[in-house]
Amino acid sequence: MTDAAYFTDDRRAKRNVAVLVAAMAVLGSQITMIFVIGGLAGQMLAPNACLATLPISLIVFGSMTTAPWLSRVMQRRGRQAGFFIGAAGGLVGSAIGAAGLVTSSFPLFLLGSYFTGMYMSAQGFYRFAAADRASEAFRPKAISYVMAGGLISAVIGPQMVKVTHDLFLVPFLGTYMVAMALNILGMGLFFLLDLPKPAARAAGPRRGRSVRELLATPEILVAVICGMVSYGLMNLVMTSTPLAVVGCGYAQDSASDIVTGHVLAMFIPSFFTGHLIARFGAEKIVAAGLAILALAGFTALSGVELGNFFAALILLGIGWNFGFIGATAMLAQHHTAEERGLVQGMNDAMVFGCVTFASLASGGLMNCTGGNPAEGWSAVNMAMAPFLVLAGGALIWLALRPKEA
Repeated sequence: MTDAAYFTDDRRAKRNVAVLVAAMAVLGSQITMIFVIGGLAGQMLAPNACLATLPISLIVFGSMTTAPWLSRVMQRRGRQAGFFIGAAGGLVGSAIGAAGLVTSSFPLFLLGSYFTGMYMSAQGFYRFAAADRASEAFRPKAISYVMAGGLISAVIGPQMVKVTHDLFLVPFLGTYMVAMALNILGMGLFFLLDLPKPAARAAGPRRGRSVRELLATPEILVAVICGMVSYGLMNLVMTSTPLAVVGCGYAQDSASDIVTGHVLAMFIPSFFTGHLIARFGAEKIVAAGLAILALAGFTALSGVELGNFFAALILLGIGWNFGFIGATAMLAQHHTAEERGLVQGMNDAMVFGCVTFASLASGGLMNCTGGNPAEGWSAVNMAMAPFLVLAGGALIWLALRPKEA
């Protein structure tokens, strides 16, 4: 079958979407599991409470530093090769993290977190893989459907923490052992993908724009900024949530339930986000996402009752969905096939660089500002404001530019 036929009926694209949804559900569960317990385990192992969220920061840092070279591997060897590398990183990371828990070694636990970041980086490319065989009309829907695969991981991950966190005498050891099993199980799914073979590298000068030229393209620059802000702010608040919930006197199971609600809110909208983008345009959907993120921060600042936590985290998930998927769709519309590896690697490196900073700042704001957990939680949410102004201003600037420019 020719490429034209692939793009005409989208049959292969839909099959790939189904496989990638399953991968998001199975392999993606480890990320929700680890994000629920990462700060709590860090607080248990760290020599200073301000470093409690450092394990999560190392996951995101691992994703940031992996994205550029993993993108090049996929460009040259194919998506499957990169996805296998990511799952292997998740397996190794979970094993090292378990060893860190058994030996009460914070540095070893951090090393395991870094390797887990390799999986997180590979998962970020699932949404791009969904678009590889998709027609222009189906592309935003394909991206959105793959992100919807996180719904199952939203249920499996946090709820599995409830039954595994005290399975052994060493707290959270059972959770990391389950994460190892998920990586092994999920690897088999990648054999079912039908993705384009990497094109042979043509002799002669490199084709496509440089990083500097790409970032000078207004649509790409604004897409990257909005992706960074949407993902960074979601991570800033979500990372501190288990610490805030437990710190305010609620049970750890309540923290798991709140994170479940949050992750469901991240992915349920994906069933229609692609349709909204196709109808209204990516820029308007990103703007709606930023507004919902602002509403999440206002809700969190309104009180520390369980209802406030639930409502704020649900709004945070919806805002992330609109902002991040919209930014991804914007990016996919403004680069060529030759530029794909460079653009996607550059984008994810910058996005996860911002998320690394956010997750690290989250622990410091939560545990080292104010006199109690409620004040720390307020500091986390107030920190959202300047970044929302930045992203909103970038969108307004793009909208006001002359179209011919």
